[in-house]
Amino acid sequence: MKRIALFMFVIASVFALLVGCASSDSGSKSATNDSNSKSGTAEKDTLVIGIDDTFAPMGFRDENNEIVGFDIDMAKAAAEKMEVDVEIQPIDWTTKETELNSGRIDLIWNGYTITDERKKKVLFTKPYLSNSQVVVTLAESDLSKLNDLAGKNIGIQSLSSAIDALNAHPINEEVNEVTEYKTNVLALKDLVNGRVDAVVIDEVVMDYYMTQEEGTYKVLDESLAPEEYAVGVKKGNEELLNKLQAALDEMNEDGTAAEISEKWFGEDKVLK
Repeated sequence: MKRIALFMFVIASVFALLVGCASSDSGSKSATNDSNSKSGTAEKDTLVIGIDDTFAPMGFRDENNEIVGFDIDMAKAAAEKMEVDVEIQPIDWTTKETELNSGRIDLIWNGYTITDERKKKVLFTKPYLSNSQVVVTLAESDLSKLNDLAGKNIGIQSLSSAIDALNAHPINEEVNEVTEYKTNVLALKDLVNGRVDAVVIDEVVMDYYMTQEEGTYKVLDESLAPEEYAVGVKKGNEELLNKLQAALDEMNEDGTAAEISEKWFGEDKVLK
């Protein structure tokens, strides 16, 4: 009888121990989840910035393979105002909104054009830079105006606002073929190699390449569409959006943004 009682006591003790461990583990997970829910992106010590590292002069790799550029300097200055660190993360530009919404990056900040379609996917800061989509061809080309693109082959970066600009213009119905590239660099390379006749590209980007490779390219007189750059923030994270906008506003007021613009463009091009 005593053996049975002892056996039942041991079973009860083991059961109680297992329940206690499970409760403790559950409580620990609950506390961790609660902690994570309170530490949203706006409260992070480090903000991860998603960029296309071939998008000069906004964000690109220099001769030492260091990531530099106008947007890189802007992001670092804003992070300093927000008292957080910043991590620059090169991404596949075609998956930028997916990277943002998955939480792998906190901001899209690299010549990111405001469009109606993108407004459905992300929150935007106020625009900080004006841009336009232009058509570039080789310096010796006979092309001079948009109508000359009829029957020609066009290169363009995949999932870029350049595609929207081209599609919105009537000349889109007359071009022979549009080839999409992962980066503008690849599109320009094919232009030089004669595989395409022209490339639709951001004006600020082309201005940079025109100074780096003088005599190689020319830009058609007519541009396709004006646009504006802003920073993309994950939908629902108004707290981060507001903190970032406050930092950008302060950078405009104290001259930080103008100084960065002078460094990269030789003039203050930042929108106030």
